[in-house]
Amino acid sequence: MSDTLLSRHSRPVPRYTSYPTAPHFHAGIADADYAGWLGTVPVETDLSLYVHVPFCDRLCWFCGCHTKQVLRYDPIAAYLPSVHTEMETVARLLDGRGGATALHLGGGSPSMLQPDDLIALSRHARELFNPRRDFEFSIEIDPNDMTEDRYDAFAAAGVSRISVGVQDFNPKVQEAINRIQTFEQTRAVVEGMRQRGVASVNLDVLYGLPHQTVETVEATIDLALAMNPDRLALFGYAHVPWMKTHQRMIDETVLPDAAERLRQSTAAAARIEAAGYVAIGIDHFARSADRLAVAAGAGKLRRNFQGYTTDDAPALIGLGASSIGSLPQGYVQNVTATGEYIRAIKERGLAIAKGIAFSDEDRLRGWVIERLMCDFAISIPELKERFGKAASPVLAEMSYAAQGDADGIVAFDGQSFSVTSLGRPFVRSVASAFDTYLGSGVGRHSVAV
Repeated sequence: MSDTLLSRHSRPVPRYTSYPTAPHFHAGIADADYAGWLGTVPVETDLSLYVHVPFCDRLCWFCGCHTKQVLRYDPIAAYLPSVHTEMETVARLLDGRGGATALHLGGGSPSMLQPDDLIALSRHARELFNPRRDFEFSIEIDPNDMTEDRYDAFAAAGVSRISVGVQDFNPKVQEAINRIQTFEQTRAVVEGMRQRGVASVNLDVLYGLPHQTVETVEATIDLALAMNPDRLALFGYAHVPWMKTHQRMIDETVLPDAAERLRQSTAAAARIEAAGYVAIGIDHFARSADRLAVAAGAGKLRRNFQGYTTDDAPALIGLGASSIGSLPQGYVQNVTATGEYIRAIKERGLAIAKGIAFSDEDRLRGWVIERLMCDFAISIPELKERFGKAASPVLAEMSYAAQGDADGIVAFDGQSFSVTSLGRPFVRSVASAFDTYLGSGVGRHSVAV
């Protein structure tokens, strides 16, 4: 691939885990709006619950999450009662409507939770939100947190899916990102959770980190594959030091450039697919029988704030500081600072800081962007069936994009607008052509490759 092609299509753009994207949320959406939206949820609605645990016992320099380092458990113990209270407020507003299909704990490092606290959180969620028969409980794990009593607590709490951060197994890379974690530690977590009945294991690997080369990334992939994960996510490191100041600890002079990042991701993907995994979207891989691969093959893959998912619940309930919720009417986001969150929950029961209400055009463009990110293609008949005459401006934009494409990254024949195999590494850039918010506001983004 030429450097010209890379420079032309790898400009910074959103990751499109939502549309409109988070930089365009505003303070005009508040508790009352959220309460009103919850009050209109139909009885039969599926609910997906996300709980944010914004604490870590070490600060990894590559991290882009809302989290903070704590050396004692006291701040976590002080935080959790507010999460329980927020759950109760949301459940009261739902008034028995809806049923939970999933609970996901993210962070931060939710694996820091003490065993009794994890079990209590799981129990409370199940008591309040009418879990469906196929209810799934997933949690993100830092292997350095794990102890025997935590393994047992995860089993007792009903954890069914785990996501384990690998990043990179090379010691030089680990030192450069302040994430020391051995292969043996990671394998012990995978084996320990499988022995306790966890049905699915996901591993997260990064490329584009300091000191990484194609060879070191391939070595990490080989070690990850040796653990036989059900899913494997291959993320590009997002260097955003203007937003995450701890990333300034990373030496930018040893970060791979765009061409090297593409070589790393391409080599890693080839390694994973050669091992029998199905490529899902831009950065996920799964065994062919996994629900993610089945959904992708059926055109039912979804994308939300956790990335690619089979979760098609129309209501995502975000709980905890900085959590984002999604309802048919729009997005809401809680205050980010844990102290402010605790005070807001104590005073009001909710802690909404901002959000955005969807317009009909947002729904149209959000659907187009999600399908591009998931399927690399848009069915024009389906677009017209869903949105009717409102789709006309987007169809004109598709035609214009194809006519102006001198690089062969998209194709448009009147029945389908698609991203070509050459264009797939740049699908975020292609999707951005349909983002009417891009360029407005103060949001800055990571590179597209």
